[in-house]
Amino acid sequence: MAVTIKSAEEIEKMRIAGRLAADVLQMLDEHVAPGVTTGELNRLCHDYITNVQDAIPAPLNYGNPPFPKSICTSVNQVICHGIPSDDKVLKKGDIVNVDVTVIKDGYHGDTSKMYYVGDVPAHLDRLCKVTQECLYKAIDLVKPGTTLGDIGHVIQQHAEANHYSVVREFCGHGIGAVFHEEPQVLHYGKPGTGMVLKEGMTFTIEPMINQGKPQCKILPDQWTVVTKDRKASAQWEHTLLVTADGVEVLTARDEEQF
Repeated sequence: MAVTIKSAEEIEKMRIAGRLAADVLQMLDEHVAPGVTTGELNRLCHDYITNVQDAIPAPLNYGNPPFPKSICTSVNQVICHGIPSDDKVLKKGDIVNVDVTVIKDGYHGDTSKMYYVGDVPAHLDRLCKVTQECLYKAIDLVKPGTTLGDIGHVIQQHAEANHYSVVREFCGHGIGAVFHEEPQVLHYGKPGTGMVLKEGMTFTIEPMINQGKPQCKILPDQWTVVTKDRKASAQWEHTLLVTADGVEVLTARDEEQF
């Protein structure tokens, strides 16, 4: 599948889908708390996306086997693709990534953020903040002429300088009318290598950074990815548009400045 350059009409649809995805995460802010289950968070998001936004939650029934829920909730040592459950009760000190993808008018907006469940230990706070810095440093580089290797390198460099590791098996991706399309956006790499960014490309950057070693494993549910050493992992994600002279963050939340 080739990389798609989006038309002005498609970009406008991407803006709307991105805004809706960001709104879901902002809606969740007041609901993530000790004692809440990830299943409850899933229901809140599903109802908000389908009833308030009149949109579609992309994860639901996506893939093979079909993903059974409308969002991903990845707690502590879960790297990504955690399945919400009424059995998973959030407790004080947990960190949880909530990954939301909304389809509106045929186009996708994909984003995730880390939530703190009450007060979290300093070492988890630091992991989450450095991971977000990795994303922001990568976003700062996005413009025509930058390579995917430049993006991967800046993420890897910042993570490893802080004694963390980068998950290699999962990456960012092109996005538009298709949930996952070309290019693959690796979170490690060498400057000046790989595809050159062009105006009109839309893709996600979503670094997964581990407190311990980079190795991961997939649980028997065939979706949930955890760190092999059971140490914590953090992730932040935005959907981005390459503009004529830089980048537009299509899933920016109100709390962020770009």
